[in-house]
Amino acid sequence: MGIVLGIESSCDETAAALVTTDRRIVAQRIASQDAEHAPYGGVVPEIAARAHAERLAPMIAAVMEEAGQDLSDLDAIAATAGPGLIGGVMVGLVSAKALAMAGDVPLIAVNHLEGHALSPRLADADLAFPYALLLVSGGHCQILRVEGVGQYRRLATTIDDALGEAFDKTAKILGLGFPGGPAVERLAREGDPGAVPLPRPLVGSGEPHFSFAGLKSAVLRAKESGRHRDADIAASFQQAALDCVVDRLAVAFEGIAPVPALVVAGGVAANQAIRGALESFAAERGLRFVAPPLPLCTDNAAMIAWAGCERLGQSDPLDIAARPRWPLDPDAEPVRGAGYKA
Repeated sequence: MGIVLGIESSCDETAAALVTTDRRIVAQRIASQDAEHAPYGGVVPEIAARAHAERLAPMIAAVMEEAGQDLSDLDAIAATAGPGLIGGVMVGLVSAKALAMAGDVPLIAVNHLEGHALSPRLADADLAFPYALLLVSGGHCQILRVEGVGQYRRLATTIDDALGEAFDKTAKILGLGFPGGPAVERLAREGDPGAVPLPRPLVGSGEPHFSFAGLKSAVLRAKESGRHRDADIAASFQQAALDCVVDRLAVAFEGIAPVPALVVAGGVAANQAIRGALESFAAERGLRFVAPPLPLCTDNAAMIAWAGCERLGQSDPLDIAARPRWPLDPDAEPVRGAGYKA
C-alpha cells in the first residue's frame, strides 16, 4: 500500500490531504477563503495567493501530525501544477518541491482538472475506464471521454462562460453574495422555474458545445426589469442551465464510443438539481450514474493526492513550471468563437 500527500492551491481553497492507494483519506485539511473574497463578489488572485502562503505550511504539518507520518513515510507528493490562478498554483507547487527535495520523495505534478476527473474513482472502486465525464466548475465546463489516467478525449467545452461562473454571476446580480452557486440553488427552491422566460443558448444546435454568456445577460435584464421575484429568476436560471446541460450531453453522446457510465465532477456537481437531471439522463440511456461525495466535488487536496496515487511510480522534475492553462486534451480542435477557453 502506498501513501501520497496531496496539495491543492489553484483558486480559493487551501488544502492538504494524505490518501492511500487503497482509497483511504487518512487525514485532510481545507481552508476556505470565502470571507476574504466576499467583499469583492469574486476571487481576487493576489488575496488568494497571500492566503495560500500563510496557511499551507501549517496545514501540511497538521495533516502529517494527525496521521503520524514523516516525509520519509511518503511514496510521493502530489501538487496541483495548473490550471488555475498562477500565484496560488505557484505557492502549492513550490511547497511540494521543497518537501520533495527535503525528504527525497518523488514529486508528481497534477493537472487540477485530472484531479476532478479521477475523483469519483477515489470514492467508487467499481468505477472503471472508460467513462463519460461532465466536468463543471467555476472555470471549466467540458464533456470528456475518460479512457484512462492521462487519456482524455474532449467532446465539448464552453465557448464563453463556464456553468459555475454563470451561477456566481447570477448570484451577484441577485445580490446573494459569494460564493454564488449554493446561494442560487437555495433561492431557486423557493421560485417557479417557468416564471421567467430565459434563453437556452445553443440548445438544438448540432455541435455539443456550451454557451452561458447570453443566459447570464438575460438574467441581468430580468432583474433590471423589476417584474420578477428574485426566487423566480433564480429558479428559471437554474432550469435553463439544466436544459442546456442535458441537451448538450445528448448531442455529445451521439458521437461518443459506448461507455458504461456517466460521471459528473467539479464544484457544480454539488448542485442537487443538476445531479437529479443527470441521473435521469443516465437512466434513460441505461448508463450507470456516478457522482463523487459532496466534499470531493469542490476543490480539495484528497482528489489531488488520489491523482498522485493513480500515477504512483511516475515522477516530475523539480524544475517543472506552474501552468495557468493546461488542457486535459491538448489535441482537441479549437472551438469556433472569440470566447474560446482551453
